[in-house]
Amino acid sequence: QVQLVESGGGLVQAGGSLRLSCAASGSIFSINTMGWYRQASGQQRELVAQVISDGRTNFADSVKGRFTIKRAKNTVYLQMNSLKPEDTTVYYCNANVRVSGVDRLYWGQGTQVTVSS
Repeated sequence: QVQLVESGGGLVQAGGSLRLSCAASGSIFSINTMGWYRQASGQQRELVAQVISDGRTNFADSVKGRFTIKRAKNTVYLQMNSLKPEDTTVYYCNANVRVSGVDRLYWGQGTQVTVSS
């Protein structure tokens, strides 16, 4: 079993910054991808940023130039700068992890990010 523990959400004014962290623990053989998704009420969950095991990253167009992502061992960090009110929603950590020879997808519990105008 793998657990993802998130931290770092909160309330910030527009233009401000927040850093989200997500630590993976458990019976991890290797991590294929780690990243962050977000889901607004009534909307589909969408990819925000992702780091692949070879170091490549993917970002949603809406956050390019404002957000960065990096991974250190089993923890992934999302640095969010120049935050906008439209970034307000719940952010979920996601990890694709190899456990006992099988790739499995795990999700964190979600952390609220609120950007006031």
